[in-house]
Amino acid sequence: MSNTPKPTNINLHQKSRVLEISFDDGNSYELSCEYLRVYSPSAEVRGHGPGEEVLQFGKKDVNITNIEPVGSYGVCLHFDDNHDTGIYSWEWLYHLGKDHDELWAAYLDKLEAAGKKRETDTII
Repeated sequence: MSNTPKPTNINLHQKSRVLEISFDDGNSYELSCEYLRVYSPSAEVRGHGPGEEVLQFGKKDVNITNIEPVGSYGVCLHFDDNHDTGIYSWEWLYHLGKDHDELWAAYLDKLEAAGKKRETDTII
């Protein structure tokens, strides 16, 4: 874990719902709030073991309301859908940035297979 790059800058763009994060190895990533929410490291999302993951859907317009530092190893992201559990370690954030394309494609495939949507159902 000591080999994990550390962030040098974290900037939340609430209007565009993007978290921009730069690491000390020179890599920078722009991660949507939706992407961060559906790949939350919390037990609520990931479960307590393999096969216990809970597919998140309807999170397209979710936003981050607060970023809370957790020690020297990560942050807790507070979302406007009241999700605020799970520690996003530097290692996890780096993984989400580095493997974004594959992870996002896998998420979209799972959504489609489950017949779910990224959009929130609106009740009129």
